[in-house]
Amino acid sequence: MTLVALLIPLLLPWAALVPARRILDRCPPVAALWTLTLSALLLAAGTIAALGTLALTGLLEIPALAALAELVRPLRTPSTALVPPLAAAAAGLLALAALTLGRSVVRQAAGLRTARHQAGRRAPAGDLCVVESPHPDAYALPGRPHRIVVTTAMLRSLDAREREALFAHERAHNTGGHHYFLAVAELAAHCHPALRTVREVIRLAAERAADEAAATAVGDRRLTAHAIARAALAAHTADASRPAVTPAATTGPVPKRVTALLSPAPRTPRALTWLAAPLAACALLSCTTAATAALHVHQDIEIAQGETGS
Repeated sequence: MTLVALLIPLLLPWAALVPARRILDRCPPVAALWTLTLSALLLAAGTIAALGTLALTGLLEIPALAALAELVRPLRTPSTALVPPLAAAAAGLLALAALTLGRSVVRQAAGLRTARHQAGRRAPAGDLCVVESPHPDAYALPGRPHRIVVTTAMLRSLDAREREALFAHERAHNTGGHHYFLAVAELAAHCHPALRTVREVIRLAAERAADEAAATAVGDRRLTAHAIARAALAAHTADASRPAVTPAATTGPVPKRVTALLSPAPRTPRALTWLAAPLAACALLSCTTAATAALHVHQDIEIAQGETGS
């Protein structure tokens, strides 16, 4: 096991930022959404595995823990001077990630319960729940059954055709299971600071995918762009406290989304391969190096336990 093998997964998320930022500009939103989310998940897994392996190596340097692990000889480490402080830092980062992720899960769960409670106050019309509120808002509510929540203020802000486009957008979120992608993005963002930027790109990709689905459903890209713009403008001053895993048409860089809707529908270009390849390479290399380092540590522990020869 070398320190380099453990540091590589911690550096690769930064290298993935460049292709992650460019992929949505050159690829269809659905393809970009899948590529970004899977890459973020693998990069997060590599980060946690590397930090966990490094922390374990340092913990086994403590005599009490070494005795608990039944080590009969010192654990081999590449550098007795560097491993303890790096292991302490890794343990601290893992604890911080667990703490912030736990707080996020509690907050998101509470927000979902509140949204479900508000949506259940009035009988739904199909999958549509209208909530009495002076704040314009609309979002896709995950769970079983899926719901589209819209406030009375938002309904008053749009005409009939714009409402149809807005509802098509939110239905596309539920149909595409975009809340799962957002949940993975939220999880990854707590594992590595570079993945916070990827989280925002994933959120934008989910909105762009729903935009394109809505434009196809209503058969009018310009109408969909107009509806998204008007809904976002109406909700600009709203006190929206919805959870981050509930996608909504009014979130993200709306001008960029409107510009994309006013352009021809995207097609799958060759650029997808060239942009997906660096992301996939970073993700696979992160998991591979982390797994290799963990395997080496496991072998070193067996040697220190006297189970195998050195």
